[in-house]
Amino acid sequence: MTPLRRLLVLATAVVLLAGLGTAFVLHAVSRADDKNKPRAGGPVVGAGPVTLDPKPRQVAFVNGAPGPHRTEVATVPAGSADGSRTASGLKCARFYAAAGTGVCLQSAVGVVSQTNRAVVVDAGLHTLRTFSLAGTPSRARVSPSGHFAAWTVFVGGESYGAAFFSTRTSIVDTRTWTLTPNLEAFTILLNGQKYHAADINFWGVTFATDDDTFYATLGTGGHTYLVRGSLSRRTVTSLVQNVECPSLSPDGTRVAFKKRVLAGASLWHLYVLDLRTLKETALAEMHSVDDQATWLDDHTVAYALPKEGAVGTTDLWSVPADGTGTPHLLIPDASSPAPL
Repeated sequence: MTPLRRLLVLATAVVLLAGLGTAFVLHAVSRADDKNKPRAGGPVVGAGPVTLDPKPRQVAFVNGAPGPHRTEVATVPAGSADGSRTASGLKCARFYAAAGTGVCLQSAVGVVSQTNRAVVVDAGLHTLRTFSLAGTPSRARVSPSGHFAAWTVFVGGESYGAAFFSTRTSIVDTRTWTLTPNLEAFTILLNGQKYHAADINFWGVTFATDDDTFYATLGTGGHTYLVRGSLSRRTVTSLVQNVECPSLSPDGTRVAFKKRVLAGASLWHLYVLDLRTLKETALAEMHSVDDQATWLDDHTVAYALPKEGAVGTTDLWSVPADGTGTPHLLIPDASSPAPL
């Protein structure tokens, strides 16, 4: 091949590669644009003032509807949860709120790294304090008084169904801003004995009303346990096995949780545990639920399920807490419910 012919072949290859690169970029931009376009027949979402005050009664959540307000904290009236929603402008991967205090877990992917942080906000969603996170956001909760916020992140692995994963769970006092960076520093009483192991993980904190007691999941040795913790004593004590992502009822007597139904598989069923009798009641939802359920009131729990035909999007469902009834679509295109 002559030098001129080689030059012509090289030039043609460069042009073809440039064209392919442009096509890939345009396709990616088109996919991104489609993701941010409002879906025909989807929920009506509009920007407006959002407050975490308990009046009027509302449900706050992370909006998942396509459009410019996707991933923003939004609210709807509690009595018409499938109606028009008001978006706040605050973008979160996970969110929860109580008593005028909110915690927003954010994850932003940059050019060379990913930035994760927890943002504690007031009733007007103004930032009070920001904390760097050691991993990808997973769970968030605020105590009924608003005096404590907790969050769990993945620092290794990306799913509770993975063979190997590592979490870090933190709690902050929103009055003094004293931070407990890792619950693994607490003394663990497992089956009545002090316990320590290299594979300890905590996740899914839920708070009682006394500003001291909390419940969480302890994972170790291939098993999961419901533990009751004391913030003042810095201890956790195991109660029962095979409990994940507990959520304490408003009256403090029951815990909604997900229970693995097949060893080694990412399949969970929703249950409610009576803390007085330790009796478990299976709920009427038949789908596998990988979420920390939220009590809407003393009789109903809400949770997220993947939306059919939409990758990466969830709907919020609700079901009676006594095992009766049938699941009800609560808020489409949404996650992280917080009844205000």
